Amino acid sequence: MQDFTFQINYDEASYTIMSYAGDEADVVIPGQYAGKPVTILFDHLFAGHKELRSVTFPDTVTDLGEFLFDGCESLRHIQLPPALENLWGYTFVRCGLEEITLPDTVSTIPPYAFKECRNLKRVVCGKGMKKIHAWAFGGCDKLTDLVCGRNVDISPDAFKLNERILRLSYQ
Repeated sequence: MQDFTFQINYDEASYTIMSYAGDEADVVIPGQYAGKPVTILFDHLFAGHKELRSVTFPDTVTDLGEFLFDGCESLRHIQLPPALENLWGYTFVRCGLEEITLPDTVSTIPPYAFKECRNLKRVVCGKGMKKIHAWAFGGCDKLTDLVCGRNVDISPDAFKLNERILRLSYQ
C-alpha cells in the first residue's frame, strides 16, 4: 500500500506531497496529482520507515524536505531526480545511504543534511555545487571520499565528529 496526501503549492501550478502511509520497501513517487506536477516532498515524509529500500522519483521533483529520510536504515542507494534543486536541512539524517551522487542542479548541501549517516562512504557533487555547510556530514564515520569542484566553499566544520580521514577529489 502506498497512500500519499497532496497540497497545492502557492504557485497553484504544482503540488507538494505532505504525507505518506505505507509499508512498502520500494516506493514510487507519483509525478502528477490532479493534472499538475509534484515538485516538493515535504518534511518527515518517510521518517522512521526502516523497511524503505528504494525510492523512485519523477523528474518533476525540485525540493526534498527536512528529515525526509530520517531513520530509513534500509535505504542504501538512491537515484535523485535530475531537476532537484534543494535539499532542506536534515534531509538524509540517520539513513542507511552508502553512496550518493547529487545532480548538477543542486548548489548547496545544507547543515545536517547527511548527519549521522553511519554507512555513507562516498559523495559525488554535481557541477553546480557551490557550498557545503557546517555539520553537513557530521558523524558520517565511514565517509572517506568526497568528489566536488575546486571552487566549492566547504565549511571547516562540515565533517564534525568524523573519525576517518576524508579524501577530497576534484572533478
